[in-house]
Amino acid sequence: MTESGKPILYSYFRSSCSWRVRIALALKGIDYETMPIHLTKDGGQQFSEEFQALNPMKQVPALKIDGVTIGQSLAIIEYLEETRPTPPLLPQDPKKRASVRMISDLIAAGIQPLQNLSVLKEVGQENQLPWAQKAIISGFDALERILQSTAGKYCVGDQVSMADLCLAPQVANAERFKVDLTPYPTISRINKTLLALEAFWVSHPCQQPDTPAELRA
Repeated sequence: MTESGKPILYSYFRSSCSWRVRIALALKGIDYETMPIHLTKDGGQQFSEEFQALNPMKQVPALKIDGVTIGQSLAIIEYLEETRPTPPLLPQDPKKRASVRMISDLIAAGIQPLQNLSVLKEVGQENQLPWAQKAIISGFDALERILQSTAGKYCVGDQVSMADLCLAPQVANAERFKVDLTPYPTISRINKTLLALEAFWVSHPCQQPDTPAELRA
């Protein structure tokens, strides 16, 4: 927490994991300060001793709030849900809640890590695009089928949930890696609906304090 009492979010504008948390903070109306951590500048600011003291995994996001520092985006979102439950990001119904967590984990554990910066560095420059595309397409093939049975207006029914906070940033990743979204009409429809919501727009990578001028909108 800062001297003003605001939470501090350690974030990188383009990080999809950071974007998930920014959406949650916006939806819940939580005022916070951003501490940018540039993932490529200076060899990667996440590797600094100062940041490693906050998050030994050397990853963003990390959130300082209520006297604790929390890493891992879904753990942060669940903490915000438990301490600041309005508006809810998890349904009351246990089956729907399980669906939200299933979709969130599918994206956060089954897609995004495979096309993350740290992994792409290991596969070589010439292999990065096809590697990322393969990872996203494999995950989206499964996700589209799941959403056809769970979705209403959003990923699970007609209430924005943690699953939606994972979906929109992952679609942005897919677009950045030039994945054809034509085979995924449900994913595309939900994403378009989400991006019309203020909380998704103010938290968008093109709107952040560390967004480069040429990428701002």
